This record gives sequence, C-alpha cells and structure tokens, in this order.
Amino acid sequence: MWIADTDNNFDLVVIGGGVTGAGVFHEAVNKGLKTILLEAKDFSWGTSSRSSKMVHGGLRYLKQGKFLLTKSAVKERERLLKTYPGLVNPLNFLMPIYKDYGPSKTSMKIGLSIYSFLAGQKQHQSFTKKRILEIFPQLRNDNLLSGVGFKDAQVDDARLVLRLINDGCSAGGVALNYTKVIGIKRNNKGRVAAIDTLDTISGHNAELKTKAVINATGAWAENLHPSPEKNYHLRPLRGSHLIFPNDVIKLDRVISFAHPEDLRPIFMFPWNGCNILGTTDIDHETNLDEEPFVTDKEASYLIQGIQFILPGCDISLKDCISSIAGIRPILSKKKKAASKESREHVVWEDNGLITVTGGKLTTFRLLALDALNVAKKYLPKHLDKKPCMKVHGPVTIDNFPDLPKILKQRLYGRYGQMAGEILKNNDKKMFAPIADTSSLWVEISHTAQHEMIHTLSDLMLRRVRIGLFLPQGGKAYLDKIEKICKPFLLWDKDRWASEKKDYIHLWQKFYSPPGNKR
Repeated sequence: MWIADTDNNFDLVVIGGGVTGAGVFHEAVNKGLKTILLEAKDFSWGTSSRSSKMVHGGLRYLKQGKFLLTKSAVKERERLLKTYPGLVNPLNFLMPIYKDYGPSKTSMKIGLSIYSFLAGQKQHQSFTKKRILEIFPQLRNDNLLSGVGFKDAQVDDARLVLRLINDGCSAGGVALNYTKVIGIKRNNKGRVAAIDTLDTISGHNAELKTKAVINATGAWAENLHPSPEKNYHLRPLRGSHLIFPNDVIKLDRVISFAHPEDLRPIFMFPWNGCNILGTTDIDHETNLDEEPFVTDKEASYLIQGIQFILPGCDISLKDCISSIAGIRPILSKKKKAASKESREHVVWEDNGLITVTGGKLTTFRLLALDALNVAKKYLPKHLDKKPCMKVHGPVTIDNFPDLPKILKQRLYGRYGQMAGEILKNNDKKMFAPIADTSSLWVEISHTAQHEMIHTLSDLMLRRVRIGLFLPQGGKAYLDKIEKICKPFLLWDKDRWASEKKDYIHLWQKFYSPPGNKR
C-alpha cells in the first residue's frame, strides 16, 4: 500500500515506526481509533532493531532509587512473557561475585531481594564458587567468591515492532514505511488540523487530515517538537554490540559482570544461534539520519571486558562476525555520566501534537498509554464508551502435528495469526533452519510476501535478521534468497543485482566487525 491509496482523514496519526510508535498504534487501534502509523525509513530502522534485546525489570535502576520504574518494568515483563510466548522468552542471568572488584555479595543480595519483592515472587538464587565454575569453567578464578543468578527475559526487538504493527493492521489500522512527515498544519486557533507527507519511494505527496498527532520518533523527537523545558533536551547515547558465533562459547544464559575499567555492567548472551556482547553508553555526536556503527574504541572496550572475565575462552575481535549500534533517546537536564542518566520517559503536548520519548523497550506500552491519555481531548468522545476491539485472537499451535511445538510457538510469537499461513506451506524443506541460526527459510518467503519490504536490507537486517547472524552478512545465501523471493518481490534482474550490491556495501560499512569497515 502507498500513501496515495489511503483515506485522507484519520482520528490519529502516529509518527515513528519503532517500538514506541508501534505500541501507540497497537493500543489506538485496540481502542477503536481510525489510526495510521508513518515511518520515514523502515519499521524499527532506528533504536528498536539495535537494542540489547532485553525485556528486563531494570535491576540496575534500583541503585538510582528508581523503584517505581523497576516495579513497572517487572510488571510489563511478565505481561509480555504471557502475551507473546515464542517471541518474548525467559532468560536467566548469572553474575560472578569477586573479592577485589565489582558489586559485593551483600549489595547484590539486598538489591535482588528488593527486585524479588517488587516482582511478587523470588527472582534470584545464589551459586557457590564451585557451582559457578561448573557452569562457566572459563571464568576468571582469581578472588572469585561466589555468584548470583536472576530471572529476566529476551525479545527479538524488530520482530516485536512488526508483531505490534501487523496485529494493528489486521484489526483495521494502516501502517506505512518509507513515508515521511514533512509538515504539520494548524487551524486559526493553532490546533493540529492536518499533516503533509512524502512517499520517499514514489515521490508522491499527500495531505492527511487529523486533529491528533503522536510524535514517537525517539531520538529524532525534537525535530518535530522542541523541548518545552529550558535546558532539558534529548541526549542521544550510543549503545554498541559485537556478535559472535556460538562455537566461541556455548551459552545457555547471560553472563553479566562489571567492566574492570569503569565498573559499568556489561554482558554476553545467547541470541538466535549467536552470542552478543554489549553494551557501551557514550554520546553519539554524528548525524542521526546516518546508520550508527561500532567504533574501534568501543570494540576494544568490549573485548577488554570479556577477555578479563572469561580468560579461558581466548575471545578476540577476529572471532566477531558482525556488529550493531543503536541510539538511546535519553532526556537530560545536566551532563551526568551517560550510564547514570535517567531512562524515564516524558510526554509533551502542543495543541494536538503530542510527543512521547525516552523510556525503555520493556515499558513501551506504558509510554503508549500515557501519550494516548494526553491525546484524549483531541480524539472522538464516543470512544470512552466504545468496547475495545481485540487486536489478536487466541493463538492455537495444536495444528500441524508434524512440526515441533517449540517451532510452532516461535512462529506464532513472531507472526501472530499470520503464522497459520506460514504453517500451511507444504514444502517441509522450507522449515529447515538457515545455516546455524534459529531463522527458517519459510520466513523469507512469508516476509517477502506480506511485510512491506522495499530493500534487501529490510529483509536481511530487520525482518529475518540473518544479516547479523551469518558471516559477511549472509552474502553466500543471497542467490538462494533471490530465488525464494522472486514471486513476491517483483524486481527484475538488474534490480536484484543492485539490491545485493547495495546491501553488501551497507553491511560492510555499518554492520561488519569493527576494523573491517570502509
């Protein structure tokens, strides 16, 4: 669908196709609002495909005294685990305790006890030195005292965004990527009356009439709505990650530890057949519209940390197969150390233009509800009495008994009711994994047919993610992917050649291991 094919009158326009915008869209459609979501690039192009993939309660925010933030995050984590099994999955953490550095056993015990209290159930356990070395024999042994474990969860961030958007579209909403908002029109009272848009692929312009706009553009939010509070602005902070094949170290849980240089918490965790090492927290001072990438300095910092805590693994940058960097939209009043800035969100309102920014991946729904509550006075009054629509129905995975339950649950978690269409595919070979990843060949054909792919990077980096898991961004598989996608992506031979060339260039410049970029 293109912008020219849509209606031109909406109750609500949502700008921004990351997790916050997708959450607003999902909730708005669920309330019966005639809603359109517009994303200037691809869905989840920004922060929401480049996060640490954690759905967590924010244990470290307890140290900052953010008890309500932690409690809200724990509650949302449990809701997401229940709502999206197969997409949001439980994940165990393990943190070694040392005599000579890092948090003490006492401080961790107190913090985890509070964490468990806020969760309403025990979230942690203790490990003896012997037991922790059985789990991680490569662990640094010097001055090791014991270890603690705790529960959290993990998500494919880009797939969560797409699940929210796809469910909203199935219930009557409209979502368009590569559609830029180029202006907001107001009436003679100064209230929002319409927006001007540009379809960046076709070049078509369109005006959409609306009385309410929610600006959910994350780190870009002040481009549309400057902060109304003096000396309180967005501070873009970069978080970078290195990705390693799982044969470097077999992980069944997160290993979390304090970096020896600055005692910041960093971690390595398993994800989709790989291991991810992260993260940094530094000011991002380059153009936000350009793809962020991991610098050599950040890579050295991360490698220094993992070599310190796992000296028995002999991990180095030469083992890295790819990298990702994302920009956090942090609101800042003063120049604190980056890792000490608040992760809480704000909502600003200006005569029908509502901006929501800041916050955490885990609490995206709370951001959405806060923004919609502020927008309420600009929305149709009858909605207060209208029963909510169900955006997604009950999920059943009992059909198709030939496939393992865990695989069917994974597909339903990622694709919702559209998983039923995937499972109707009669070619069992298509349900095989792509190389050593958790992604399936059948996902390639499904996303090409149904998920608004306009470039090869949309498919490789955000829909199926294999560009992050495979050497050279999956270059060796591009011809096979072309063959699978040809019936659905109506690109001619020259277009396919151009897409593959552009994708490899993009991957090499922004997603390859640091030191290889050019």
